[in-house]
Amino acid sequence: MHNYRLPTLRDIYQANKAIDEIIARTPLVQSQPLAMQTGGSVLLKLECLQPTGSFKIRGAANKLLSLHPEQRARGVITVSTGNHGRAVSYVSQKLGVKAVVCMSNRVPTGKVEAIRKLGAEVVVYGDSYDEAESHSRDLEDQLGLTRIEPFDDPLIIAGQGTIGLELLKDLPDMDTAIVPLSGGGLMSGIALALKSSNEMIRITGVSMDRAPVMYHSLRAGGPIEMEEEETIADGLAGGIGLDNRYTFSMVQQYVDETVLVTEEEIRSAMAFALTEHHLVVEGAGAVGIAAILHDRVSNLGRNNAVVVSGGNVDTQILLEIMSECGR
Repeated sequence: MHNYRLPTLRDIYQANKAIDEIIARTPLVQSQPLAMQTGGSVLLKLECLQPTGSFKIRGAANKLLSLHPEQRARGVITVSTGNHGRAVSYVSQKLGVKAVVCMSNRVPTGKVEAIRKLGAEVVVYGDSYDEAESHSRDLEDQLGLTRIEPFDDPLIIAGQGTIGLELLKDLPDMDTAIVPLSGGGLMSGIALALKSSNEMIRITGVSMDRAPVMYHSLRAGGPIEMEEEETIADGLAGGIGLDNRYTFSMVQQYVDETVLVTEEEIRSAMAFALTEHHLVVEGAGAVGIAAILHDRVSNLGRNNAVVVSGGNVDTQILLEIMSECGR
């Protein structure tokens, strides 16, 4: 990895073949209410229906399957706000690999417990993603484990890019893709696949307005650090790494616009998903829906795809949101 070769479309096709038996090929469903609002067709790519409840299983599977037998024998370590850790644990269990997952105190208990249930060792450390990440590097050295990056790794990016291949197959005349944006692994992979096929496809990244690190890094012209803030979209929390090697430059190159949505808008999108589509969607997974519901996207076309990236949300939180939104 020291030559820092950016992932290519070929890498995504190879990932697609490699991970086929571990992941689900998720459906793309029409949203009539969003279509009525926008005047174009709006389709939801339901990554919330993956076996681990989020898109993260794609990148984790691609990376873990690439490890040498001696790396598998020693085990792996990662840092996560929840979904990546769950994906690494799930795939590791399938492959018989020991997994250690570092998480900060901010991660909801339900997400921590879900990872423990999959047989991984969970280490809770620090009050932010960055503190947990730093601790994971110490453990990696001490225990001789192989690191599974959450987003800034060509194999992870290629794995997430397989969503782009599925979108192209199911919606070949797509005009616009709306994708959640945090560390940029999901966005880099999808954008690479879509723009390689048709550079006229417009791509919008959506972040929450509480400490959206990638959003502000793009405006600053390079990776920056920000203090984390509490957000309902906890899956999008955390930094992009000051030494970011792949995702920052790829997002910079391929993404046409980045927009922000508020906490209230995300909550209303979660309520909308449950009411209108019977879908349980977590905050991070609902930002694309929120961006359309609240007219944040400037470049909608006739055929628009929204990536619903995950559905791992505490039932109690969802019940509170439903009562708040009066649905």
